[in-house]
Amino acid sequence: MKQRIEIYDTTLRDGAQGEGISFSVEDKVKIALRLDEFGIDVIEGGWPGSNPKDIDFYERMRGETLTRAKLAAFGMVRRPHRTASEDPLLRDLLAADTPVVTIVGKSWDFQVREAIRTELDENLRMIADTIAFLKAEGRIVYFDAEHFFDGYNENPAYSLACLKAAADAGVDVNVLCDTNGGTLPMDIQRITGAVLAELPNIRAGIHTHNDSECGVANAIAGVQAGATQVQGTVNGYGERTGNANLISIIPALSVKLGYDLLYPDSLAQLCEVSGYVDEIGNVTQRTNLPYVGVSAFAHKAGLHVDGIRKHPKTYEHIDPVLIGNERRILVSELSGGSTMIEKAEEYGISLTKGSPEARKLLRTVADLENKGYSFDGAEASFELLLKKSTGAYTPLFKLKGYRVIVERRGEETQPITEATLKIEVGGVEQLTVAEGDGPVNALDAALRKALVGFYPDLSKISLTDFKVRVINQAEGTAARVRTIVESREHAAGPDGARRTWSTVGVSENVIEASWRALVESIEYGLMRGKTAG
Repeated sequence: MKQRIEIYDTTLRDGAQGEGISFSVEDKVKIALRLDEFGIDVIEGGWPGSNPKDIDFYERMRGETLTRAKLAAFGMVRRPHRTASEDPLLRDLLAADTPVVTIVGKSWDFQVREAIRTELDENLRMIADTIAFLKAEGRIVYFDAEHFFDGYNENPAYSLACLKAAADAGVDVNVLCDTNGGTLPMDIQRITGAVLAELPNIRAGIHTHNDSECGVANAIAGVQAGATQVQGTVNGYGERTGNANLISIIPALSVKLGYDLLYPDSLAQLCEVSGYVDEIGNVTQRTNLPYVGVSAFAHKAGLHVDGIRKHPKTYEHIDPVLIGNERRILVSELSGGSTMIEKAEEYGISLTKGSPEARKLLRTVADLENKGYSFDGAEASFELLLKKSTGAYTPLFKLKGYRVIVERRGEETQPITEATLKIEVGGVEQLTVAEGDGPVNALDAALRKALVGFYPDLSKISLTDFKVRVINQAEGTAARVRTIVESREHAAGPDGARRTWSTVGVSENVIEASWRALVESIEYGLMRGKTAG
């Protein structure tokens, strides 16, 4: 029978301590409910004695029903030289009315003497009294042994005494914390194993931080040594460099090591949960996140793509479908014939490896990338290029000319931008003029004004992002620039998602580079809509 591992999420407390992370009460409720649906065993919501927001969160959660997860409130052991029943912070924890209470206390003699400035024996009493008090109130109690690994390295007898004090008081899980994040995996495994050999009747958890880029590895090492609870955060949110990333730990334990955790179908939700928490937290997801990043299964080199076409295991450590991700084939000057064939198949275009069309396409991509084009983040432009190379492209209009005027009148006024555009559609010329907040906005407005009568679906497409990057900076203001335009459909598709796509333009003239990307963005959107319809 597979060993069951309890997953304890502290995104809403420890994760919220990360720089740039600020959850509202409503955000926290949404994330808690999604984590419960995902199959998380314990959700730590915050420290109810530390701020009004966390008090409000626990109040809100009384009106919600969790189907699987147990809600935990976080706090600290009683203060020195007072009784647990007299400590107002412990009363706040009880008032949160959660089935689980997690208590943090010192397990490093250095911290006891220097941080809380009390006697070593008093610290042991603080741990025992607090846990006994909370257990008498009917709570499940976890003890976060803060700085445990640092403490064990300097004074193992005292660190073990802290765990034993908690165990004798009835604690449910003793959690070994690498609070400073500096311990390496081999030491985590060695010390965790030694603890369980010395105290075989305790249940151990593992709580690691990522200061040495070992947070995930350390959590896995703790489990392999016998820990049955893992604490961490979604996407590795947390103070300093973050906590151990549960999004990486979960598939490592489940797929690679065969442990039993969450629900049977939870893995397939991994990408969605990761993106959901980033979206709620207003965080741009890192593309290179292991397992769930959009680049996690992206293949660029021709050799890799050729191998993937023969068998996915040649360059993929797991099937991306297992965790809700997908394979992506990228196009660049590193691409080979296999890449072109793979992309052509993806777009429903017949292309034969080694054919004149394929060789010409490879040369064209290499030449364009040498000029500064990049198709990694502009796959819509590559699809259009592929269609042009194979005769599957029909231009929607012909440019006769454009002019952009930027005028500023006086010191206190804002510049006025006006674009004049002449195009031809099916033999009919159209001349339009539009103003905008800048040259690109004015050109976008003029082009839409000229085309919407011919292509009404254009009203369903919006430009959502615009980026400019200087390619050859040594040229100064005469440098070549690359622009990326991102567009999105107004309406969601059958799967509930609104399609987005990106296109690229390159020129020494920023307006011309922007025009090229803008035209391809509109052409792609209209062609895609026509194909979908």
